[in-house]
Amino acid sequence: MTTSESMVYRVVPKCACSTIGQIMYYGDHGRFYDGDIHDAKSGIHKWALDESQKPIHDNVTAHKSFAFTCVRNPYTRILSSFFDKICGVQRNGKYYRGNLVPLLVQKYGIEVGDPDNGFEFDQIKSFRRFLLFARDTIRWRRPMEPDIHWSAMSGHISTYIVNGGRYDHIFWTEKFNEGMQIVLDRATTPHVIDLATIPRFNESEGHGPKRLHPVEDYFDDLSMHLVYEMYKRDFRLFKYDFENPANKMPVGEIDLDEVHAKLGQ
Repeated sequence: MTTSESMVYRVVPKCACSTIGQIMYYGDHGRFYDGDIHDAKSGIHKWALDESQKPIHDNVTAHKSFAFTCVRNPYTRILSSFFDKICGVQRNGKYYRGNLVPLLVQKYGIEVGDPDNGFEFDQIKSFRRFLLFARDTIRWRRPMEPDIHWSAMSGHISTYIVNGGRYDHIFWTEKFNEGMQIVLDRATTPHVIDLATIPRFNESEGHGPKRLHPVEDYFDDLSMHLVYEMYKRDFRLFKYDFENPANKMPVGEIDLDEVHAKLGQ
């Protein structure tokens, strides 16, 4: 939530959350946060900060501010999670979650390459093995709990509803400017934000291998089945095309009443 309480955003990992956080920060302070917005300890309210919990709780339960979230095609989101969190070296110079990558290499035969050999490895084979691992974490919570970066968007989004919140707007990463402009039109911020001039804050870019193939090449019939098993609610509620991994764009309009009804239980 912005410190001015102009808007409330339910973060969904891998869905433009760094850019949205920086836009919110800019709206209050007239400048961007110097660094990764996820590291900010002041200048923006976050549920993870003890002093922020009461202001957020009071605002959300009284629905004082414009509340929104942002979603992304499940195919491109899980691919992004693989290249960023599994193959990429993180900001601290280490692999994500310490021993996670060695575990995947050992148990699932996943390769991630390394910077010394230019990240040369069979991306498609490794990604499909990663999908098996992601499915195991989501379905059986083994060999670990599902990570926030590949757990279903509907799970993240439902917590806000179950705890008394109601969304005014849910938009697609694939139509970012259009969707974010609706938020800015409805929320009065101390500083004016011109979306056309806002950079994209992709904090995960540049520290891992580049995706070498079109999205659809990573998903054979079995991979699509695994993706649907994990994300069928995401496809249905947020109107993405399960049948065609090559089509990242939504195929219908999001029905907010349906989202609240299905995810509020």
